Amino acid sequence: MERARVARGVLWDLDGTLVDSAGYHWLAWRDTLAAEGRAVGPEDFANAFGMRNDEILRDLYGKDLAPEWIERVSESKELAYRRLLREQGLSALPGAMAWLARLRESGWRQALASSAPRPNIDAVLEILGLGTYLDVVVSADDVGRGKPDPAIFLAAAERLGLAPARCVVVEDAPAGLEAARRAGMR
Repeated sequence: MERARVARGVLWDLDGTLVDSAGYHWLAWRDTLAAEGRAVGPEDFANAFGMRNDEILRDLYGKDLAPEWIERVSESKELAYRRLLREQGLSALPGAMAWLARLRESGWRQALASSAPRPNIDAVLEILGLGTYLDVVVSADDVGRGKPDPAIFLAAAERLGLAPARCVVVEDAPAGLEAARRAGMR
C-alpha cells in the first residue's frame, strides 16, 4: 500500500536567493538619494536587504522623516530599479531555475514571499518567467509589514493551504531568517 504524500511548501525570498539584484538596488538608491542631495555609500546598505524602504530610510536618516518624503523617495528609487532591470536585463542565480523545476516536479507547493514592492516582483517574474513555478506570490504590500515580521511567510503558507511547520524558507538576509524563525518555519 502506497503511503499518502503530505503536502510541503517552499517559500522563496526573491532578492539574493533567486536573483542577484543587489547591484541594481544599490545603483537605484545611490542615484535617487543623490538627486535628493544625500550622499550614501554601499556600506550604508549592508544590512538593509530584505527590509522595506521606509525602514531603510529611517535607519539612515532618523525616525522623524516626513511620510511624504519617504513615499516620494521610495517611489523614485523603485522606478529607477525597474528601469535598470528592463534596460540591463536580469538572470536567475545559478541553479535557481533548476531547483524551482525540480521541486515543482516533486509536488512541492511553492511561493514567493518577498519584502519587495509588488511592481518589482512583477517585473522580475515577467523578465524571468518565474510565475510558471509559483503557486502564490506575497509581498510586503499585501501584508503591510516587511521582514523580520513573519507576516509575509505566514500569509504565503496560508495561501498555499499549509501549516507553517510544513514549509521551508529559502532566504539570504538576516531580516528574512528572523522572519522565518518567528513564523515557525525551517
